[in-house]
Amino acid sequence: MDAVLQSLTTGLPVFLGHFGFTVALLALSVVIYMRLTPHDEMALIKDGNEAAALSFGAAVIGLALPLAFTLSGSVNIWDIALWGGIILIIQLAAYKVADFMFSGLSERIENNEMSAAIALGSTKLAVASLNAAAIALG
Repeated sequence: MDAVLQSLTTGLPVFLGHFGFTVALLALSVVIYMRLTPHDEMALIKDGNEAAALSFGAAVIGLALPLAFTLSGSVNIWDIALWGGIILIIQLAAYKVADFMFSGLSERIENNEMSAAIALGSTKLAVASLNAAAIALG
């Protein structure tokens, strides 16, 4: 039992630091993502726009999934920060590619078109899955 308690007292601060930093990085990434996308997802969601809610949910999961893989293999907080920046850039690029492929995504989401939200959300999640797998290799 002493070994378990020793492990907990040694590991808990590291766990809390890495987890807390990753949650803060996720929140910051979500805010940056929302600022760089043309539509105001929060206002649209507050107005009951389901397409915006679906797109926003996929964006959050799309950022969190590769961050989770980064967290699981991180050696320190700087490792998480570096990969977190790369993850954000990749997800923003995925948005731009999807917007190019399915022209006018922002306007369509503003108009509550679920087909646009599903296409965008699926793209975000697919890229996030590949991103997470690539991070797991490192």
